[in-house]
Amino acid sequence: MQAGHVFVEDVRDTMVANRRMARSMNVEIYSRRLETFRVTETIGRRLDIPPRSYGVDLRNRQCDCRRFQTLHYPCAHVVAACAKVNLNVEQFVDDVYTLNRTLRVWKNEFPVLPDLSTWEVPPMTFELVPDRGLRRNSRGRPQSTRIRNEIDIRDKSDGTRCGLCRLAGHNRSKCPQRNYHVGQSSRSGRT
Repeated sequence: MQAGHVFVEDVRDTMVANRRMARSMNVEIYSRRLETFRVTETIGRRLDIPPRSYGVDLRNRQCDCRRFQTLHYPCAHVVAACAKVNLNVEQFVDDVYTLNRTLRVWKNEFPVLPDLSTWEVPPMTFELVPDRGLRRNSRGRPQSTRIRNEIDIRDKSDGTRCGLCRLAGHNRSKCPQRNYHVGQSSRSGRT
């Protein structure tokens, strides 16, 4: 405050950056009486992308980029509109950001906290036991977290079937009809 600053440092820095960006914007006055403008960004745009434009309403403190109404201090579009009609942009900065308001918040006295070693802490009335079922399994194949439904449930079969004779209870390597006749198919050997 002794240096003549009115606003907190973050807002001051942002306002300087917004003034720099506002120099490269085109401003059209829609209504001087209603204080509405169309601000078009021109810098930093690629040739294949059309420039963005934002509506600014100073009377209702709104901008289409929504920073003005969210943060309660002017965005670069508002700064450009104020520069077009020679308005003081600082009138649109909320009082919350003034150094005077900040000092009033910290002016209150806070009680001194006693030493941590003198605090009375009640003993634990129960023991906290972690749920081992919720722990991640660190070894082995990861478990699926997919929720299964009736499509995923296979019909229960009566065991494995042989690939040669299609009978249950054994597989192709243990099939009794495997070596029946060399050169004959397993189906012709069945009776």
